[in-house]
Amino acid sequence: MLSSSKVFLETTNNVKPEIAIILGSGLTNFFKEQNIIHSISYEQLPDFPQPTVKGHTGKLVVGELHKRKVVCMYGRSHIYEGHEPQSLANPIRVLKDIGCKLLIVTNAAGSLIQDMPSGSLMVISDHINWSGYNPLIGMNNDSYGPRFHDMSDGYHKFYRNQLKDIAKKNNQPLFEGIYCMYSGPNFETPAEIHALKIIGGSAVGMSTVPEVLVANHCSLPVIGISVITNFAAGMSKIKLSHQETLENASLAEEKIVNLIKNFVKDVKFDDSTRNN
Repeated sequence: MLSSSKVFLETTNNVKPEIAIILGSGLTNFFKEQNIIHSISYEQLPDFPQPTVKGHTGKLVVGELHKRKVVCMYGRSHIYEGHEPQSLANPIRVLKDIGCKLLIVTNAAGSLIQDMPSGSLMVISDHINWSGYNPLIGMNNDSYGPRFHDMSDGYHKFYRNQLKDIAKKNNQPLFEGIYCMYSGPNFETPAEIHALKIIGGSAVGMSTVPEVLVANHCSLPVIGISVITNFAAGMSKIKLSHQETLENASLAEEKIVNLIKNFVKDVKFDDSTRNN
């Protein structure tokens, strides 16, 4: 068990959340104040890299939602901030240590599909890692998972299908597609976007993949949801900027928060397969 896991359990009197959520760029208003049980700054957690990017607060918040304990990572760290890729594994392993059964990863992403405009939500079916980085490179930690782990169901279909059903039941439009990761910090070039379209990409961003790789390594099931904040480079005349990302993520925040809250309320756990 990592040091941060022990700090979390001591601080929260051994609260063990069922569901963990990573909130991406511009997504900051998940819990209502009255539903918050504990809030822990990443500075108190020795294994957590500190985020430096606007829109990523850097705190672990535990709350109750539909009688379920949920922990939210308000902000994440990125490879482009200069963190060692291996350090990005620690927060996910902490979520595993404290008893989470399911991880919901969110991000802000650029669309590669003309019919999927800004403000859309996309459930991730798979990913393409073009970042050149993997947080699992180096000595394997056998206590969390094997040296070589399977990624054929990286975005757990059992939960993904439930999310799609819940979205449909609540009349909430939801795209499905493949997320592509570039390392950043610059936005991609039009030529790179053209290449990603050719190989089947649907959306592009600078996060998520490291966390998903680590979660799968330690048998923590994952679903991923992208908030589409812009068309990717070369698809519109608008110059890309992080400010646009934050503003458009904020505009779509109510939609993704409602989707996740409905999912948390109705999800059925697959205890037999992934997180024993």
